[in-house]
Amino acid sequence: MAGAILAPSITIPSIIDSPSVWRGADMSKRSDWIYRLNAEEIAEIDAAYRQLVARGIALNDIERENFPLPRFAKIAARAQEAIENGPGIFLIRGFPTQNYEMLALRMIYWGMGKYLGTAVTQSSDGDLLGDVRDASFDINTKTGRGYRSAQELTFHCDSADVTALFVLRTAMTGGVSGFASSIAVHNEVVRRDPNLAAILYQPFYWSLQGQEAPGEAPYYQQPVFHMHDGYFALRFVRAQIYGAEKFAGAPPLSPEQRAALDLLSEVADGDEFSFRMMLAPGDLEILNNHIAMHARTEFKDNSVPDTNRHLLRLWLSMPNSRPLSPLMSYIYRDQRPGVVRGGFRAYTGARVHETPR
Repeated sequence: MAGAILAPSITIPSIIDSPSVWRGADMSKRSDWIYRLNAEEIAEIDAAYRQLVARGIALNDIERENFPLPRFAKIAARAQEAIENGPGIFLIRGFPTQNYEMLALRMIYWGMGKYLGTAVTQSSDGDLLGDVRDASFDINTKTGRGYRSAQELTFHCDSADVTALFVLRTAMTGGVSGFASSIAVHNEVVRRDPNLAAILYQPFYWSLQGQEAPGEAPYYQQPVFHMHDGYFALRFVRAQIYGAEKFAGAPPLSPEQRAALDLLSEVADGDEFSFRMMLAPGDLEILNNHIAMHARTEFKDNSVPDTNRHLLRLWLSMPNSRPLSPLMSYIYRDQRPGVVRGGFRAYTGARVHETPR
């Protein structure tokens, strides 16, 4: 069985005290997690890009050494600290995306990403730079992926230490982002029903959404809540947990498991523990998937080509990441802090595409 694991015995979980605990109303009023680029920082990024073009350096060959950003490096260090030891989210605003064509934006974002972390693969095809836009995928199918759908995405986390989203264009209507502190949600679940909280520390079956290797089982096991060496981590994608029931060999969820998942979703989606905001073109949102969740409302595009909602996505492994539980071993093959880890296994070789797929 893929990813078969046994959880250690779990006692009734405790409330976790952490600077990463916050509530929606308070966080929406804070500004310490938002940074707006100034003219000098934008000019530095532009100069680094134009140097690439002048030297004939292709997207796949961009490294920190040939994309010098000393000012942005300081912003990236601040972001790394905030997402690991602070609120778990950081927002860089104000890059003038309207001044650049698509390939230029892909090169610029890939270059900035080199200062944030190490990109890991987002699918079994080996995609390192993902295009978040509507491709008419149904997230409720066995191979549905949320980043290729216009459907609502409820609160969840992605399969990497960090998700970074660079906004190029917004939708005609909808597409509002939501954020919640995973540790605050955990604590509230413990307060409301500690027995259901304990169930979330036990393994659930998860669908691989078509990302499995040939001959591999289409599901694996993993808990939702994890505590290891004093560090908390969340793994929660409701559609993938419910999706595992569609496969032979994966047992149906128990009534208690369903109740625990319902409670988690109810707390995360409530106004007390989450807030929503519309990201704008030029925003770079960075989120630690272990301690923060994100969501997105349904959106609708118009029929004009090259004007529809489009974000670029990086899944990043971080140099200052936390240790993870061995029970997270299917996605995070190496659970040690600071190592390159996470992402779906790639079976055709990892690569960066110069044009959207």
